[in-house]
Amino acid sequence: MLNSRKKKILQAIVDEYIGTAEPVSSGSLTKKNGMDLSSATIRNEMSDLEKEGYLDKPHTSSGRIPSAKGYRLYVDEMLDDENISIDEVKYIKEKLQDKVNEIEELTKIATNTLSEITHYTTVAIGPKPNLQIIEEIKFMLLGERMLIAIILTDTGLVRESIIKFDEDIREEQIQILNNIFNTKLKGKPLEKIDTTIEDYMLSEIKYSVKVIKHIIDQINKIIEDESKIYLEGTKKSFDLPEFNSLQTAKRFVNVLDQKDLVLNLLESDIEKDINVYIGDELENEELKDFSVITFKNKIKNQDAGTIGIIGPKRMDYAKVISVMKYIKKLMENGGK
Repeated sequence: MLNSRKKKILQAIVDEYIGTAEPVSSGSLTKKNGMDLSSATIRNEMSDLEKEGYLDKPHTSSGRIPSAKGYRLYVDEMLDDENISIDEVKYIKEKLQDKVNEIEELTKIATNTLSEITHYTTVAIGPKPNLQIIEEIKFMLLGERMLIAIILTDTGLVRESIIKFDEDIREEQIQILNNIFNTKLKGKPLEKIDTTIEDYMLSEIKYSVKVIKHIIDQINKIIEDESKIYLEGTKKSFDLPEFNSLQTAKRFVNVLDQKDLVLNLLESDIEKDINVYIGDELENEELKDFSVITFKNKIKNQDAGTIGIIGPKRMDYAKVISVMKYIKKLMENGGK
């Protein structure tokens, strides 16, 4: 356990390094308000903090920077999670109070707003198919060989797909499709839509296997879209000093290109309102230079997926967490 003086020095180092991206020296800390300690005392304390693993010393500098362990203590015990201005509160509220009819659209707005305020890359996914209950499936004929399939879930998400056929489809067959699919699937999780429905439908109506399989394949593509990732503010990250390193920039691009990796980050077990993962805590070599902060997105008590930020370990945790807390609160009230 660190004593209060060491904690105060560590907090000052983290705050300064977040603001400047430059290694912090004992001399620079003596100039800070509220740091009533000599340069020699601070230097000794910084040496102890380094030995205990809270600070790192870059080879090219006499100053020090926070380690992942130092950031963790800072996040857990030191940061101000009310670091949000009145103007930012007003801006976020105005953005989320737009007339939005779908949960998905509100999630997109929240993701974009989070990136605008924090200047980091934000990512989001919708709720898992197994957590979404089908309220209605509707088929409508668009032509002799084309129909539209629409799925509405209890989370307010709407998915639709145009389906084309090599043979004519009649209006009475569309009505049968509507009756069969809704009878079989209404009130069931989205994930229940799979090829096993073929057997059931073929026993009820005289469609060819080819037609039924084609419909189910297209609906499954709709469900797969639930795993798509919303990404905002990628270009902003490359303005940060960390991305002057070609290696770091390449790692960041690789992370964003790996859909499964990003999905795993957002779908990992979420224990707290706001979850912070720093560097090696992410247990992936590609992510060792980054931090990820996520929160479970709920709108009026309905699961709406997960929203997160991916950025350098030198992230402004206080700002990000403060903005996330406020957005989370608004989203839980439906954007109001």
